[in-house]
Amino acid sequence: VWAPIEELEPEEWDKTLNINLKGTFLTIKYAVPHLKKQGGSIIVTSSVNGTRMFSNTGATAYATSKAGQVALTKMLAVELGQDRVRVNVICPGAIETSIDENTEQRDLEHVRVPVEFPEGEIPLTHGEPGTSEQVARLVLFLASDASDHISGTEIWIDGAQSLLQG
Repeated sequence: VWAPIEELEPEEWDKTLNINLKGTFLTIKYAVPHLKKQGGSIIVTSSVNGTRMFSNTGATAYATSKAGQVALTKMLAVELGQDRVRVNVICPGAIETSIDENTEQRDLEHVRVPVEFPEGEIPLTHGEPGTSEQVARLVLFLASDASDHISGTEIWIDGAQSLLQG
């Protein structure tokens, strides 16, 4: 839920953090014993929102959960490195998904901050969002042996958008 902080219910805060942060924690926690046996790669999907830029107001719980995923990733990269487990986090920007349709946004008009971004919000693609296929190729690279010396890294996949807006 995206809502002003005064209107964000504690249950809504908990739901967002449970899905995004606790869900990530539990998935990794129960995968680690298997990964320690053979090494491997953990790839967490965070967001540019809360890590490098903020799209606008109202995303307090979402941005907090995504920033928490980045911190979790870095701590685990240190902890699990001795077991040959790499841990990285990708931070997509604008990607063609249905996140806006699936996220409740409530009473944001009075807390929105008017912002004018440079023309062509995403420099690399002249304003066009990225695709899930582009994100998948990054995940494939991070899961492969081609990235065997990359761990504890956050990688933004946003066509340089967050450099303009961050």
